[in-house]
Amino acid sequence: MIRWNSDQADLREGLERWGDALSADHIELDEKSAFSDDKWKLVQKTGILSLPFDEQYGGLGQSVLTTMYVLEGLGEYNRDSGLSFSVTTSICSTGVPVQQFGTPEQKERYLPLIASGEAIGAHAITEAEGGSDAMAMTTRAIRDGDDFVINGSKVFVSNGPVADVIVVYARTHPDGGPLGTTAFLVDRNTPGITAGKPLKKMGLRTSPLCELFFDDVRVPRTAVLGRVGGGFMVLDHVMKREILYSFIVNVGEMQHRLDRCVEYARTRRSFGKSIGSYQSIANKIVDTKIQLETARKWLYDTGEKLEAGENITVDLAISKLVTSESNLATSLTAVQVFGGHGYMAEYGLEIDVRNAVGGTIYSGTNEIQYNRIASMLGLGK
Repeated sequence: MIRWNSDQADLREGLERWGDALSADHIELDEKSAFSDDKWKLVQKTGILSLPFDEQYGGLGQSVLTTMYVLEGLGEYNRDSGLSFSVTTSICSTGVPVQQFGTPEQKERYLPLIASGEAIGAHAITEAEGGSDAMAMTTRAIRDGDDFVINGSKVFVSNGPVADVIVVYARTHPDGGPLGTTAFLVDRNTPGITAGKPLKKMGLRTSPLCELFFDDVRVPRTAVLGRVGGGFMVLDHVMKREILYSFIVNVGEMQHRLDRCVEYARTRRSFGKSIGSYQSIANKIVDTKIQLETARKWLYDTGEKLEAGENITVDLAISKLVTSESNLATSLTAVQVFGGHGYMAEYGLEIDVRNAVGGTIYSGTNEIQYNRIASMLGLGK
């Protein structure tokens, strides 16, 4: 069991006082599918965007585990899940790979902007035909003297409509393979980049999503993040943190949902008794508690293993599966506990269901996670 020290607890408690402001109007914003610039300014003030980055670039220099602990608080205190998703996307898509693979010049230029929230980050990975198969990408980056010229398109780019800097993954070797892809740091205002209209989504609607088109986008050799052909090393590093950081937010959301269910079951009366006294309701809430704690343990244990330098391929896949499926299951349970009220939009529980569905798809679909675990078990060869 992890023991959090007073400094770590202070970081999380310091975030709690922002909860009401971050949550304000979240149902109305969800209905409008609106990203709020004012909310992002509040996020900047919380300092949460700076958590994992080096202090010399304006960061707080926190470990993976401490960053997770504070992000869990974001999920617990902030009801605008789309905003939370945009936060973890900006941290993971751009800041995390720049800190690990960036040159001194790249770090000096981009990390202060991402850590402060002055710039919003995104990454462009998925393509229409490839889906979760990143190895099938067709976006090309061709060497031309001291530059690379990028052509192609990407879909499902979270933060795409509002991003200031994008990590673009493109094929640099015609034969592809693990060494055939390169990551590039590309400013959004680079000539040749066009963003499609924001796409309508089932959930996480306040986190904007779009397609991006690259038409002879010329970037200098200095835009390469890591090394030429090292794109999948960058992506592997990013995805480990993306799963840990984004899904620990879900754990915080599950904690808040559990607390609501317990309070409601204690106070709501039916046939002369509190509904929590009925075993059918109590068991649902107990299952919610079990699912929450199981997800929390898997994520933190996996974070500990990552910091210890251990192989977390299977642990990460299990953590993603357990958390995403538990988040969806407990959101449906909450609707059932609240009954007719749970079905009404004003209670915000139907939003939880729609948001939770996304977790079974993004960061590698759950079917992909099952395949990964099966492969590590030696199945399907």
